[in-house]
Amino acid sequence: MTRGVKNAPTKASLSLKQASSKKASSKAAGLGSVKESEKYPLEVSVSNSNLVSDPVSPHITVLLDEAVHALAIKPSGLYVDGTFGRGGHSRKILSQLGPEGRLIAFDRDLTAIESGKEINDQRFSIIHSHFASMQARLTDIGVTQVDGVLLDLGISSPQIDDAERGFSFRYDAPLDMRMDQTSGQTAADFLRHTTEQQLAEVIKNYGEERFAKSIARAIIKERDDGRAITTTGQLAQIVAGAVPRFESGQNPATRTFQALRIFVNQELEELSLTLPQCLGLLKPQGRLAVISFHSLEDRIVKQFIRDQENRDDLPSNFPVRAADLPQPKLVSMGKAIKPGAQEVKANPRSRSAVLRVAERTSVL
Repeated sequence: MTRGVKNAPTKASLSLKQASSKKASSKAAGLGSVKESEKYPLEVSVSNSNLVSDPVSPHITVLLDEAVHALAIKPSGLYVDGTFGRGGHSRKILSQLGPEGRLIAFDRDLTAIESGKEINDQRFSIIHSHFASMQARLTDIGVTQVDGVLLDLGISSPQIDDAERGFSFRYDAPLDMRMDQTSGQTAADFLRHTTEQQLAEVIKNYGEERFAKSIARAIIKERDDGRAITTTGQLAQIVAGAVPRFESGQNPATRTFQALRIFVNQELEELSLTLPQCLGLLKPQGRLAVISFHSLEDRIVKQFIRDQENRDDLPSNFPVRAADLPQPKLVSMGKAIKPGAQEVKANPRSRSAVLRVAERTSVL
């Protein structure tokens, strides 16, 4: 398994080669990613609340109404926001909970944790942790079942716009890229010790970059010539010199920055570990809602829901009665939901977002 974060998930269902089996559609600004009819209608109009930033920061919550609506909030229910960010989804969920309801949020970004402390509500609590530890951390506080889980993947605008975090090539800043700055190796640390072959694999498979080999070669040459790559500006300049062609309107370093961020934070491994935990936590009729921002994430979510929905993996000629076939543990709630034109116009970073929703069945 690819390793990049200390104390991060130790097992995952996605290899580097599997991650790159199809082309990613990620093009968010500066990163290449940056989140049934009777049961609920999936055609939800975009209200103004989707287009207004939360009170703590200029971050605009993506698919706000759609995601919370998808959870089918029960006033007395218990919900988990696995990626608090700046709290847009959490605040919306709290607005629909009654006095007996409860919301538990997770985030590994200390700035997000501080933002969560601004919510003065006895129904709300926030835990500093990556969401791959969700089930264990909830068990520690006596929670074994919930009515819904929301995951808003990727990176938030405040993280992108904070130059010191090192996520964007738009600023010349220390090459960090860690979502949790309290642990793990930085992107600069990784570049200091990696091999050309490993680096090329990371850039190709996590960034879907066709010039991965030449980029890796240029980076390693710079390093081996005695010039350690320690800033975003330095890295962007090296990549620009190694990429002969790139998409119009896209910085040549976009895919490389995406790849390093995903690798350093083990984002795909964490997601692969978390989805089965969400399934185990959900009560019957509980909802799972996941917002993805590039095809690598969305493919994992889509495949997980499909695998739990279509559990007949027996040979085609195997003699078994239909009633004895494995029954689905999840039911997909309609097609994937994407931001409308109004939301994309107001928040261009939302344009690659995809929301998938599934409901837990009563099958154990």
